[in-house]
Amino acid sequence: MPHYYTLGKIPHKRHTQFRRPDGGLYSEQLFSTEGFSDDYSLLYHCHPPTQIIKTEPQEDVSPQIAEEKMLKHRCFEGFNVKPGGEFLQSRIPVLVNSDCHIVLAAPTSGTGDYFYKNTDGDEMIFVHEGSGTVHTQYGDLPFGYGDYIVLPRGTIYQIEFNDDKNRLFIVESFTPLRYPKRYMSKYGQLMEHAPYCERDIRKPQDLKTYDEHGDFLIKAKKRGVLYKLHYGTHPFDVVGWDGCCYPYIFSIHDFEPITGRVHQPPPVHQTFETNAFVVCSFVPRLYDYHPNAIPAPYNHSNIDSDEVIYYVDGDFMSRKNVTRGMITLHPAGIPHGPHPGAVEKSIGAKETKELAVMVDTFRPLMLTKQALEIENGNYTMSWAE
Repeated sequence: MPHYYTLGKIPHKRHTQFRRPDGGLYSEQLFSTEGFSDDYSLLYHCHPPTQIIKTEPQEDVSPQIAEEKMLKHRCFEGFNVKPGGEFLQSRIPVLVNSDCHIVLAAPTSGTGDYFYKNTDGDEMIFVHEGSGTVHTQYGDLPFGYGDYIVLPRGTIYQIEFNDDKNRLFIVESFTPLRYPKRYMSKYGQLMEHAPYCERDIRKPQDLKTYDEHGDFLIKAKKRGVLYKLHYGTHPFDVVGWDGCCYPYIFSIHDFEPITGRVHQPPPVHQTFETNAFVVCSFVPRLYDYHPNAIPAPYNHSNIDSDEVIYYVDGDFMSRKNVTRGMITLHPAGIPHGPHPGAVEKSIGAKETKELAVMVDTFRPLMLTKQALEIENGNYTMSWAE
């Protein structure tokens, strides 16, 4: 999905001899999506990236489902997830289906001396609180508040935080996560009407090559099972790479809102898409400017999708008692809209400072046991006057 990029040293032609200073060959690796039919990158390793020297017993990390079917509005207090643990231990699945897992995390430390690889899905990590660096085979990605960190499936990475105060909203996607097609030209460039452009995409930097032998633990997740694989050479032994499949960062603060004379529908906020769900960014923006405009969103029914909103910061004109880190779930089949009094209150307002992430899934979501532990039970009836 990102545009072509290269970092480090690569040969003039792909699939040709590329030799180390000692005369040996670098090991070429194709990192591709959808077989050999879509975006890919070519990485050049000091050693073959295949040398497993030991394995450990596997661990089941699949979500524990509490409710498979339901038809009522739900709310979860995300900041009630207690901080603690390293990056993987801290990940709490909240809402899941066969297309994606929506996860909360409040890690107090990064991955430490192990490496992580999600072989099931692309990862979108939204940074609500905290900062640090994601280290990958492709280079480093420094991150901070408001960043979407996008990691294609199979990316080997380590995450390092600058301190122990971190809050993450994570979506694991089992279909490729991409820019919306309507933002793209037929040649792959982000078009003028898109709410962001290539300049806003932060690519890996500062490629470091670790030409090391030893025992390197990679924790790899596949189909809900965590495998512990020990490799004989450092996974970040890449001297160079090029292509269009690599991790990157896009900041929600670089999303340019689309506004109009009357209230605009949610697709104007779309940021990413898959075959199974979309991601939208609600950012500070001017309200509608028709003289009789009603800035509050109209009541609407989710006929084809479950709507999840993760509230980040700011004031939300459409509902009361919003807390930072709150997650609301409005399932398909039942209408929802502004809380009582919110419509009249919104008339005449000029702008909003809200910041939120929305995920609309085309298949129903299921609740995990951990979700029930942080549920706000009063939310379902909160529209009653």
